[in-house]
Amino acid sequence: MCEEGPLRCELADPGPELTAGGAPELTTPPLAALLCWSAGNSSPMVRSAADMMSTKAFTLVPAVEREQLMGDRERVSLECVECCGRNLYVGTSDCFVYRFLLEEKAVPGGSATFTATKQLHRHLGFKKPVNELRAASALHRLLVLCDSSITLVHMLSLEPVPSGARIKGAAAFALNENPVSGDPFCVEVCIISVKRRTIQVFLVYEDRVQIVREVSTPEQPLAVAVDGHFLCLALTTQYIILNYSTGVAQDLFPFCSEEKRPIVKRIGRQEFLLAGPGGLGMFATVAGISQRAPVRWSENVVGAAVCFPYVIALDSEFITVHSMLDQQQKQTLPFKEGHILQDFEGRVIVATSKGVYVLVPLPLEKQIQDLLASRRVEEALILAKGARRNIPKEKFQVMYRRILQQAGFIQFAQLQFLEAKELFRSGQLDVRELISLYPFLLPTSSSFTRSHPPLHEFADLNQLTQGDQEKVAKCKRFLMSYLNEVRSTEVANGYKEDIDTALLKLYTEADHDSLLDLLVTENFCLLTDSAAWLEKHKKYFALGLLYHYNHQDAAAVQLWVSIVNGDIHDSTRSDLYEYIVDFLTYSLDPDLVWHYADWVLQKNPEVGVQVFTKRPVDEQQSRFNPDDIISCLKKYPQALVKYLEHLVTDRRLQKEEYHTHLAVLYLDEVLQQRPSANGKDAEVTETQAKLRRLLQKSDLYRVHFLLDRIRGAGLPMESAILHGKLERHEEALHILVHELADFPAAEDYCLWRSEGRDPPARQRLFHLLLAMYLGPGPSAPELAVAAVDLLNRHAAEFDVARVLQLLPGTWSVQLLCPFLTGAVRDSVHARRTTQVAVGLAKSENLIYKYDKMKLKGSSVRLSDKKLCQMCQNPFCEPVFVRYPNGGLVHTHCAASRHSNPSCPSPGART
Repeated sequence: MCEEGPLRCELADPGPELTAGGAPELTTPPLAALLCWSAGNSSPMVRSAADMMSTKAFTLVPAVEREQLMGDRERVSLECVECCGRNLYVGTSDCFVYRFLLEEKAVPGGSATFTATKQLHRHLGFKKPVNELRAASALHRLLVLCDSSITLVHMLSLEPVPSGARIKGAAAFALNENPVSGDPFCVEVCIISVKRRTIQVFLVYEDRVQIVREVSTPEQPLAVAVDGHFLCLALTTQYIILNYSTGVAQDLFPFCSEEKRPIVKRIGRQEFLLAGPGGLGMFATVAGISQRAPVRWSENVVGAAVCFPYVIALDSEFITVHSMLDQQQKQTLPFKEGHILQDFEGRVIVATSKGVYVLVPLPLEKQIQDLLASRRVEEALILAKGARRNIPKEKFQVMYRRILQQAGFIQFAQLQFLEAKELFRSGQLDVRELISLYPFLLPTSSSFTRSHPPLHEFADLNQLTQGDQEKVAKCKRFLMSYLNEVRSTEVANGYKEDIDTALLKLYTEADHDSLLDLLVTENFCLLTDSAAWLEKHKKYFALGLLYHYNHQDAAAVQLWVSIVNGDIHDSTRSDLYEYIVDFLTYSLDPDLVWHYADWVLQKNPEVGVQVFTKRPVDEQQSRFNPDDIISCLKKYPQALVKYLEHLVTDRRLQKEEYHTHLAVLYLDEVLQQRPSANGKDAEVTETQAKLRRLLQKSDLYRVHFLLDRIRGAGLPMESAILHGKLERHEEALHILVHELADFPAAEDYCLWRSEGRDPPARQRLFHLLLAMYLGPGPSAPELAVAAVDLLNRHAAEFDVARVLQLLPGTWSVQLLCPFLTGAVRDSVHARRTTQVAVGLAKSENLIYKYDKMKLKGSSVRLSDKKLCQMCQNPFCEPVFVRYPNGGLVHTHCAASRHSNPSCPSPGART
């Protein structure tokens, strides 16, 4: 019959993993390996006695006392129980069935008490004990197994049904809580028949029964549970899953009926709980796999029940409670002579032969709080996750967030900061709860009050750390890190002022580099609290940044100026003066800039002037008049020079006053540096080079004024440049050639003054220089060499015929070889270029002649039906204009088209 292998278990890790629905999703290894592992490694399943019994999940409450059942009948014993709503049914050994009304009363502390009021009792007419009771509430019937017969009685009156319907030959039975018939007016009952190795399936109605199937089994069944078409059976030597519709059986694992009592219990849709070998409570689905890790209970368990998230087991001495989430034993209750343990719609009932008791579960919240109180964070969280399926979603979310927060504070108190951070974030902790532990970090204006009931038991950080400064420092470092992470997340919404102010205080106290980063970026630090804290810790530069962020720039700059002046001490920035200059440069407050302009210029004129020179151009134009700045800088010559250079060179302002003023300042400095009037061989200074560059490049300064200032000052080069500006080329070249004997400078002069001019103008300048080299009078050898170099380097700038007339007859051809070679090459090039141009012109003329001949060679037929393509009128005389596209127009139309180009054109070319 067996077509599939033994029970397959799929578990990678015995720990629980919650699915989206809140139920734990567990898998186990193959059964043989699981059983061996469980037997040899009890540590994952069995904890110390203290741990196992420290969780109070249930309270044992009496429901029916012995006197209520049998009075003084000593030999009568309780055999079975059933509970349906408020009705509690008890079957006894003397064939009586009792009905009690069970009333529950809550008491302070989360527990409950039960009162059972006997309604009636009835003898079934047999001399055998009542073996089993099952309520079918949909039919208002109670199914009673006694003397191998299942009798139908009314649930309230306990009267047998008038039809006398019953099922005979039953050793045990189970109701199908996942029926397949679909008929709401019947229940499906599966019985173990007294016939050997037979299971029978019945449909039970209000007053009749109907057998629907009989199934044979490999061995004699001892216990049965049913779900849909699937039967979970305890046979003599093994457990199996049997599909009674298809007959397919699935072996689960071996079982020895001689050694222990079998347990087969349906615990959910398509899932069963079985008493396995080695004292294991095994879970199995109808597919023959286990989705949960097993729980370890005692070898002599006689009953088991499930009250999520717990599995409850009963043996001869104890009731043990095990978690389905982490498979650990959570509670042990002494209970002697117990022989019945069943759960009815979430209510767990245990019984001895003399009395009935109810296992009342403590509220999960109280259980979780007890675990948290004993610092068992992991267990509390596992239990909280497992509670999701039994609590409405919104209520669960509120409860679970609070549990996460409490767990976070427990981990925090143990300095487990990584775990605490994750719990705080997952629990969406109001971060002020954490900040409030640190004295003085919350702003004085904060309206925060701690959660009630409290999330922890600590007044402040000092109590938590018991004054240990090393622990205090670790806690502060953690808070810095945590606040920095959450300040830009949704966690900070509504609390940004509290978070940033606390972060500023922590950074300040720790002298942390991130303090400045916080203040120069977007922040919500409260000014009053933060300023007092920074001042207390002498962080004046940071205080200035805080003032600036709060639009109090005047206070910020005054504070920084005091630091630079030495009135207060703060070594945060060694370049604070430069920082102030840069700050004023980009300040949008002109009054503030003017107020501190003298101070920055007195400290360092060349750096201080940057408040004007580096300012954005559009702002300079709108708020700072250059003339006002020049007036301010008159007391600081170096700064004035820098500013005028900025106006002239960088901004390129086309204003004569600035150019002339700058040139005069350059000239004054040059004259101070060179007191001697003869500066012919003096080394050129940087200022003098700037002066020459300005004189050459600028066309806006007053040339005559500067020429008068230079006259007699021993500055021949500058004089030459100024003469050149006045187009006095002979005077300029005379200075360069005869006074300075600076022939390269003379050539550069010609290039400079001929730049951008037409070739004849360039030619005149170079001929003027050549004539000066070859002028009348005694010729110095260096002038001749300069003339030869000039000709050989700039051959293209000369008229060769004129040059040949000027050259002395004693000069050799070899001396002027580069010049002559270049002249000949240019001449040949010009001639050939001209020839090419003439050839191209002739070719184009020939093309036009050819086109004209083609046009004359074709005939044109003209009639009174031909219309002018422009005016659309007929031709009155044989005179017309023909376009290349064949279009004909009047001569006067063609003339008007040429005089008015906007007229329509029939052709591109006449």
